[in-house]
Amino acid sequence: MRIVAALGGNALLRRGEPADAATQRHNVRAAVEAIAVLAREHELVITHGNGPQIGLLALQGETDPHVSPYPLDLLGAESEGMIGYLLEQELVNELRGAPVATLLTQVIVAPDDPAFQYPSKPIGPVYDRDSATRLAAERGWSIDRDGDFYRRVVASPAPRAIVELSTIRLLVEAGVLVVCVGGGGIPVIVDRHGTLRGIEAVVDKDLSAALLATGLDADALLLLTDVSAVHARWGTPESEPLATITGAQLRGMTFAPGSMGPKAQAARSFAQETGRLAAIGALGDAAAILSGERGTRVLP
Repeated sequence: MRIVAALGGNALLRRGEPADAATQRHNVRAAVEAIAVLAREHELVITHGNGPQIGLLALQGETDPHVSPYPLDLLGAESEGMIGYLLEQELVNELRGAPVATLLTQVIVAPDDPAFQYPSKPIGPVYDRDSATRLAAERGWSIDRDGDFYRRVVASPAPRAIVELSTIRLLVEAGVLVVCVGGGGIPVIVDRHGTLRGIEAVVDKDLSAALLATGLDADALLLLTDVSAVHARWGTPESEPLATITGAQLRGMTFAPGSMGPKAQAARSFAQETGRLAAIGALGDAAAILSGERGTRVLP
């Protein structure tokens, strides 16, 4: 099987953990152990989130008063390279000689996407309400609730096309395990001259993963995160995990726009467009999700 596995940014750096290199390396090592069994038996393409990391880079960039803060497309490239390096190194160590490559990937978005008017994608650390309100006033941020806390939110336009898709396909067909489209890809637009240029945004990783899986004719799309499954009545005493769900049922449910919402949309679109397997579940359960023993499988 050809599988696209999307690793959630919060699964690589869990809530409340320090965003230092040692913590992220430890989490990446655990992630690779969980997905290595897939790589040994199937063609595997890996993508990943970058919300905590790109937010951290943005904060670090604001500490130098002599340098203007880098735009989000450059920070996306930095975080894609950093996380890709950690994943690639651990994959090489775990798989002992299997060919692995990380590819910086650009994703085309529309400059008039309504998302630019309504920031919704959380990045960076969590804050209490008072701290978030103060930082928003000082730095011109948009903020929104994230569970019991608050985070900075930025524009998240829909991915339209993957610039390096043909290159990714060549690598996969040559037997290379590819890490690509990290953080949803580096957001770019095409100007009236047909020239690519970056834009201030963060593309949703799950929607880009669905676009990637469709473009590669993948047999399965696994959206791996820090929750065990899609839950009916999430956040209530009656909450229960769903082993299977149809795309139509998913469409009728309400999810957080910056977290489970894009996963549900991505899984639904891939399953309905291709008729193939889409599933959502915990990163540590990757193999069991593929076999149908864990997580939520989305039916066309």
